[in-house]
Amino acid sequence: MTLAMVAFWALVVVAVIAIFRGTQSTDASPSDRRDPMQILNERFARGEINEDEYHARSTVLRTSGR
Repeated sequence: MTLAMVAFWALVVVAVIAIFRGTQSTDASPSDRRDPMQILNERFARGEINEDEYHARSTVLRTSGR
C-alpha cells in the first residue's frame, strides 16, 4: 500500500513538471533576438569563418539594411 502511494505522488509530481515545461514559450521575443552583425563578429572571433568570408558577409549585412 505504501509503495502504491509513493508511486502515485511521484506520478503527480512528474505530471505537474511536464505540464509546466510544456507551457513555456519557445518563441524568442524581438528583444531576445541577437543582432546579425554581433553573431558574425562572434563567429569570426571564434575562427569559424576566415577574414574574406567575414568581410563579404558584413558587406551583405550592411547593404541589406540590417
